[in-house]
Order: sequence, then C-alpha cells, then structure tokens
Amino acid sequence: MTIGSPDGPRAVEGWGVLERAVDLARRGEPFVLATVVWREGPSSGQYGSRAIYTASGEIHGWIGGACAEPVFIREAVATLDAGVPRLLALGAADRFGDLPQGSAAVPMSCQSEGALQIYLEPVMAVPHLVIVGSSPMAATLSLLATQLDWNVELVDGPEFGEGLLSEHSIVVVATQGHGDEDVLAAALKATPAYVGVVASSKRAESIRAHLLDQGASESQVDALHMPAGLDLGRTSHKEVAVAILAELVQLRAAGDFTQAVPPPATAVATATDPICGMTVEVGPAAFPYELGDETYYFCCPGCRATFERQQTEGSG
Repeated sequence: MTIGSPDGPRAVEGWGVLERAVDLARRGEPFVLATVVWREGPSSGQYGSRAIYTASGEIHGWIGGACAEPVFIREAVATLDAGVPRLLALGAADRFGDLPQGSAAVPMSCQSEGALQIYLEPVMAVPHLVIVGSSPMAATLSLLATQLDWNVELVDGPEFGEGLLSEHSIVVVATQGHGDEDVLAAALKATPAYVGVVASSKRAESIRAHLLDQGASESQVDALHMPAGLDLGRTSHKEVAVAILAELVQLRAAGDFTQAVPPPATAVATATDPICGMTVEVGPAAFPYELGDETYYFCCPGCRATFERQQTEGSG
C-alpha cells in the first residue's frame, strides 16, 4: 500500500482529489471515492473532506486521522469487492441512531471522541474502446459509444499502435481493407479483451489465412470477431455500428470485459486496541506492548499507558 510522501499521493486534497479521480477513471483503474458527509467534533475529518483508495492500494487525499484511516482502508477494500456504495459511520456505539439501509456502523472509541459519516462510492472502470479507421461507420460507432460514457478513441490506421492498448481494451478495426492485417498484427501483440474486424465473410477468411501465415496462433485468430457485431442481415453503415455496439454491450453484460479487482498490493495486518476498540495497523507505530506470548497494539500512548496500568493493578 502506498501511503505517500509530502509531495506524493496523500498530498492531494480538495478539488485535486476529484481531478485525480477523473484521471484514474480515464486510465481505467477501479477506485473508491470517500467523502465526509457528516462529522461531530472534535475530529480531524471535515465536511466535504475527500480521499481515494485505488485498487492498487494507494491513498490520495484525506478523510481523517489515525482513528479513521485503518477502518477506511478495510471498508474501501470491501466496497471495491462488492461494487456497491455504502455509508460508513465511525464513532462511539451510542452516537448513531437508526442508519439507512446499506450503512455500516463501526464502533470506535477514539480519544478525540469525534465521529464521522463517510460515503464510500466505488468507481469501476468503463470500457476502453479503440476504433481504428476513418469510415462513416467508425465515426458513428464512436459517437454511439461516447453516449454510453465509454472511454473511446478513434484513430486512423497509420496512427494506431499497440501502445494505445491494454489487456482490458476493446478494439474494432474498421480500416475497410486499408492495412487491416498490419493493424491486427499490432493489436494482437497487446492481447486486448476483444478484437473485432468490420469485413465481409470472404474478406475475413483472407485475413485469417494471412495472420496464420505470419505466425499468429490459431487461438489468437479464432478469438477474433470477424465480422464484428451481431448479424442483423443487410444493413447500412450506421446500422453496422449499432450491431457492433450491441454485441459489445451484450458481452459486457455477460461479464466478458469485467476487470477483477486485485487485492491490495501489500496485505495490511490489523489489530484491535484492547482499550478503545479501535482498529490499528500492526507495526512499530502502533505502540506495541508484549505480555507473555502475545503482543498488543494501541492507537495512542494513552491507551497503551491505561493498558499497562490495568496489568499492574491486576497483578497487585
């Protein structure tokens, strides 16, 4: 997990967090956007404070101090996994009444005695569609996919390269016989999630044979969608665009383009402060205290001192 330096991810705040969110969405990285929607002081989190937790384990922004952060990380991971927004209430158990459905109340007896309600919103990656070609069909497909809020790039054949793609990209080759094979050879190197070709059945067989002759594997060639799109019979170029988009929407609904959210880059071990009940990250910064064969961790020196005193009084 990347915590960040003074000039790193955590330094982002205010509108900068939203700008970072837009950048992450464009790059196709899933993340959780957290916003403080209610607070009761004293608390370091303020109304409108925002933070981002990415699927790669980075934190951008600020929603609260040492009391809130471990809980935020844990709940953000769960929110990404479920893909459903939730309201997170942090504070003493008696601070909150009836919470709305979908809320999670986390008792936390932080010494500041503050409380927060944080809205966690998962932002999953939108499809990245790369359309290669300058035909009217390509322009129509670009326009339609943009209306679905997909991340769309329309490039001409000579401008295309495998560097435009990731393994999650969707590629539609609509170069209409002008360098189809070269574009496909470059696309296959990036192993995108989908490669479709706008071509007749006869042209598709010619392309298939050429790619095999050039060393493409049978599995790569068999995975190509040629012709691309649902078979709607005789159609105009605009209707071909509709047929292709319909196939892509159908495949997406079936889960073909769904990105699995990876676990945090580094698993974070946590423990419960035996005095206040707060979740803390295990490590030297959590004021460890060894008692027999067990090590206890605390949110602050005060809780550790209280625990030590209890042990002394109990053994006296």
